Amino acid sequence: MERVFLRTFGVLGVILFAPLFLLTFADPHVIEKSGKSFIEWKLQSEANMQIDAVQLPEPTKLEVLLGAKARELRAKTEKSLEKVKQQLKADAPAILAEQIAKLQNLDCECRKKWQQSIRVSMEAKLASLEAAKSKLVEFSHVKYMEIIHKLTLDVRIFLGVNAAVFIFLLIASFMQPRAVKQLFLPGGLMLASTAVCSYFYLFEQNWFYTIIYSDYTGFAYVGYWGLVFAILCDIVFNRARVTTEVLNACLTAIGQAGNLAPC
Repeated sequence: MERVFLRTFGVLGVILFAPLFLLTFADPHVIEKSGKSFIEWKLQSEANMQIDAVQLPEPTKLEVLLGAKARELRAKTEKSLEKVKQQLKADAPAILAEQIAKLQNLDCECRKKWQQSIRVSMEAKLASLEAAKSKLVEFSHVKYMEIIHKLTLDVRIFLGVNAAVFIFLLIASFMQPRAVKQLFLPGGLMLASTAVCSYFYLFEQNWFYTIIYSDYTGFAYVGYWGLVFAILCDIVFNRARVTTEVLNACLTAIGQAGNLAPC
């Protein structure tokens, strides 16, 4: 019964993640459509960061020589700069909404232009305040395609890793049929991860994409699956010696006899 349950769980995991992984190649725009609100939020956030990054250059030697008068002029200019930045931030949502609407039209020529540009890592900069709005349009095109490119790659890695580990669990259940109890450890970790990710996708979709998109969280997730993969390798190639010791120690710690034996 345990073996059937474990293999059924493995099959369900493969059925869930493998087709989704293949779907991202069959329909390259499926992630863009699914993560629409996240992409818009991320683009707005990146635009605000870019606007905030606009600063006056460091004081020149001439300014230092001019002393208090130059400092007073700089202070006034900085106040003016802040007003322009605030106005630009106020205008940004409408500008970005218009550009996003264009870019989400899959037949728009602007997509082809920026898809080519991203290959050479073109970065739009808000270099001059006079051209800030036109630069913001340019920036939104580049950043939009960059976000989609990275998000698509990250989602494919996420789905591919999940599918691969579930396939390995299924293979392990046939290669080491006597290690059913030990296989419940990686199986339980995989169930927890799948349940959490499913919850976030269904009810907190922006959080789901944020977790996948974030480098730091992504590394933690890879580390988590690395642990699961290491346990499966121990079961398949090392007769579950390490996993058995860990499980026996846990059983002993909660007051039960740890009598599992390596397979």
